[in-house]
Amino acid sequence: MPRRATKRGEERTALHRDCDVLVCGASFAGLAVARELAASGADVVIVDRYEIGERQTSACGIPTTWLTALGLAESLRQTFGELVIHTPHTTVRYDLPWTFSTFDYRTLCALLADQGRFTFETATVQRRDGDRVITDRGPIRAPLIVDALGWRRVLSNATPIQPPNARLSRGLEVHPEGRGNEMELWIDPAYIRAGYAWSFPAGDEMRVGVGSFWPSHHVKEPTVRLVGELGMAPDGYQGNWIPHELRPAVEDGVFFAGDSAGHCLPLTAEGIRTALYFGIACGRELSAVLEGESTREQALARYGAFSDSHERKYRWLLQVQRGVGQLTTSRAVTAMVGAVENARLSSWLFKHYLAIAPPSFVSSSAPAGRPRAGRLADTLAS
Repeated sequence: MPRRATKRGEERTALHRDCDVLVCGASFAGLAVARELAASGADVVIVDRYEIGERQTSACGIPTTWLTALGLAESLRQTFGELVIHTPHTTVRYDLPWTFSTFDYRTLCALLADQGRFTFETATVQRRDGDRVITDRGPIRAPLIVDALGWRRVLSNATPIQPPNARLSRGLEVHPEGRGNEMELWIDPAYIRAGYAWSFPAGDEMRVGVGSFWPSHHVKEPTVRLVGELGMAPDGYQGNWIPHELRPAVEDGVFFAGDSAGHCLPLTAEGIRTALYFGIACGRELSAVLEGESTREQALARYGAFSDSHERKYRWLLQVQRGVGQLTTSRAVTAMVGAVENARLSSWLFKHYLAIAPPSFVSSSAPAGRPRAGRLADTLAS
C-alpha cells in the first residue's frame, strides 16, 4: 500500500487561507481543471491527502491521441493497435481504429501539473461548510470550489451511499515484472460472473487485474489466479471502487468532476480520459468566471448541462453492462463477443466510443456567448 506523504513535524503548519479557486483532488480531473486556469492569474489551490502522482489506482491506459493532444507523450509506456478478447470458447482480435497506450502515472501527473499554476497542499479534505472546505490542517475559503476527490463525493452534503449498496464496480490489480505485446481482456465467468479481467503491458511491468460490475463480488482470488496462470507473481496490489453511473456534476455551488460526478464510463470502466475531458470543461467554465465573462451561477448551470448532455451515451453503456451481467452461460458470452468481430462494425463502435470524450476537445475553444459579468469578487454575491 502507498505511504501517505503528508507534511510532518515543523512542516505541518495550520492551513487557514482564502483563494480564488479551490480544487480538492490532485489526480486527472483536478489537474486538468488547474491546467485550464493557468492563464487566468487566479490564486488557485489544490489539496490532496497524497502528493501529486503518489497514488496510482488504475491500469493507467488511455487512447494515445489524448496523450499527444495534452502534451503528455513523455509518460507513454506502450502502445497497442489491437484488442485481444478471450472468452471460454474462443479468442477474438479487434483491430482498433485508434491506438491505446499505457502510461506512467507519476510522470503523467508531473507533466500535467507543470501546465498549471497553483499552490499545492497535502491535507485530508473532511467536509464543506458553505464556501469553506474543512481539512485536517484547517479551513480554506474560496468562491469557486471543485470536488475531484473520487467516488466518495466528499464535498456533497447529501446522504452518502456506501458499497455494496452504492452504484459502484470494484477492481483489483497487481503489477508484476514482465513484458508483453498484447492488450488482453478476459470475459469469462470462470474469473468473474459479471465483469472482466485484463492484462495490460506497460514496458517492464504487467498490469493484471479483475473488475466486477457487482460490488458484492470479491475480486482478489480471481486476480491472484489469473496472474498465476500467466506465470507471474501477484506483486504490487492496488484496488479501488469505480462509479458506473452519472451523478450530478453541480450541487449547492460546488463543481464535481471525474469519479465524484460518476464520469467513469460504464461497461469499460475507462475513467481517465473522461476525468480529463470533464476537468477541462469545468476549468473552462471557471476561467470564464475569473475573466468576468460569466457569473458563478451561470458557470454552474452550463457545466451541469454539459455533463447531463452525455447522459444518453452513459445510459446506453450502462444498459450493455447490465446485459453482460445477465448472461448466464459461457456460450452466450462467446456469442456476444463474436457478434462484434466484423471489422466494419467494430471500427464503427470504437469510433463512436472515442467520440464520447474526443481528443479534439483539448484544442477546441471554450463555449462562446456568455453574458458579461463583474469581477471575481462579485461572484460571492451571485
